[in-house]
Amino acid sequence: MNTVPRSEIEFVIFDLGGVLIDWNPRYTYERMISKLGFSSSPAPTEVEERIKFFLDQVATSEWNSQMDAGNLFQSAIDQRSVEYPDWRVWLQMWRDEWPTMMRGAIDDSVDVFNDVIQQRRRGKLKSVIALSNWEANTFKIAQARFPFLTEFDSHLISGVEKMIKPDPAFFKILETRFEVEPERAIFIDDVHRNIQAAQQLGYKTHQFTTAKHLRRTLESVEILERS
Repeated sequence: MNTVPRSEIEFVIFDLGGVLIDWNPRYTYERMISKLGFSSSPAPTEVEERIKFFLDQVATSEWNSQMDAGNLFQSAIDQRSVEYPDWRVWLQMWRDEWPTMMRGAIDDSVDVFNDVIQQRRRGKLKSVIALSNWEANTFKIAQARFPFLTEFDSHLISGVEKMIKPDPAFFKILETRFEVEPERAIFIDDVHRNIQAAQQLGYKTHQFTTAKHLRRTLESVEILERS
């Protein structure tokens, strides 16, 4: 992470999933065992092995990125079902049960976010922006469920823009549309390749692991006051 004096940071850019919102497809598949073709009392190892295979080989991050980049949700599921017909029910559940993949807000992180918003309200920051790989329609579900998302000055959502992190062009929209100066911005994300992309464009970065660590970083660059 690159650190600079507080006076040089005017923009805070947050990723959403994995930073402020606890999203994980495992939550859905672990709770839907009875609908997924398991025996009435499957062994934990059987459940784990099948979920792991599904997420590693069928519903891969690369496949999910199609929806994040703007491809139609159902079309992506239908095409994948042709390739993996034995997993059709599992794949359809990716859409039908998608809201249950969001366990909730990461409360400690949202507390940090709220403190950053207070600093913006006091005029110590120019703007706080969300930059997230997220399918356009499911982001509307998240907006309805998590009121804190309205506190952002702007949202830059991959499914709307039809491009995804770590594509440099996606980051560049921050500059062209919202007048963000990378050298005066800090970007927060939990995915290393996204952090690397931002660094190459001149952004200060923080790779998220815990809210406590994030708070310490923002205190160290004097965005937040030390508690």
